[in-house]
Amino acid sequence: MKVLITGAHGKVGRAVTQAMIAAGHEVRTTDLTRPGYERKPEGTPKYTMADLTDAGQAYAVVHGAEAVVHVAAIPEPTGHPPHVVFQTNLMATFNVLEAAIRFGVKRFVYISSETVPGFFFPERDFLPDYAPVDEEHPVHPQDPYALSKHFGEQLMDAAVARSDIRCISIRPCWVQYEGNYETNLGPQVRDASVLSPNLWSYIDAYDLADAIVLATGSDLPGHEVFYIASPDNVGGHDFAESLAKYYGDAIELRELDRKDASGISSAKAQRMLGWVPKRSWRDYLDTDGKSLAT
Repeated sequence: MKVLITGAHGKVGRAVTQAMIAAGHEVRTTDLTRPGYERKPEGTPKYTMADLTDAGQAYAVVHGAEAVVHVAAIPEPTGHPPHVVFQTNLMATFNVLEAAIRFGVKRFVYISSETVPGFFFPERDFLPDYAPVDEEHPVHPQDPYALSKHFGEQLMDAAVARSDIRCISIRPCWVQYEGNYETNLGPQVRDASVLSPNLWSYIDAYDLADAIVLATGSDLPGHEVFYIASPDNVGGHDFAESLAKYYGDAIELRELDRKDASGISSAKAQRMLGWVPKRSWRDYLDTDGKSLAT
């Protein structure tokens, strides 16, 4: 397919671009980074700089695409004023989706966020009702980033109700790649008491990219939402034991499919998309949380 990837120069966008090309798709990319004018390596996808909060620029880059993977967004709420985060993320999503509908794009993959239920940046204390968290968990977005992502998912619902487009929303966990495993996850590998808001969950950027490729090629109708998380937790700790130790009975423990289970379940994605995660923190870090590359 002819696939447009927005936000192509971020850590997720780069991994998805590589995976899409490897899967044989004809890829075009867009981001806010200024284009360079040196000779490009063979196979480099066509790149167009665009501000997707501008409807005209969004329409220009979407035109001709058969599928859109919308990754572009301000990725968290703390580095910009709240109204900038919300307006940027929501209007970019609206413009790209509206262009996709008008141009007859058949598949739209929206990169939402694990923060939609209320994780990571709550203005009031938040704990999930149960774990592992799945797509049925109630949502309580409390910050402008999570709220923009939640509304983005609602835009997908509206799109399939008024057009023939098919939408998939992906909620990735905390995304890791070669360059940040040790910094981000090393402390948790060494000590489970170093808590993270998502119950020791994470996802490798390349496993996430594989899931996005599957979503892009999926013939699922309507709009489906999928969490994408590694099946194991950071550090490989006994999940039930750690949950009870650090959260008491505040979070209901539901059935686990493995002792070292993630706090977020990707069972739906494995079942409906055929996604099979291949990578783990163990491929990058030793049991002391130190990089295996050093």
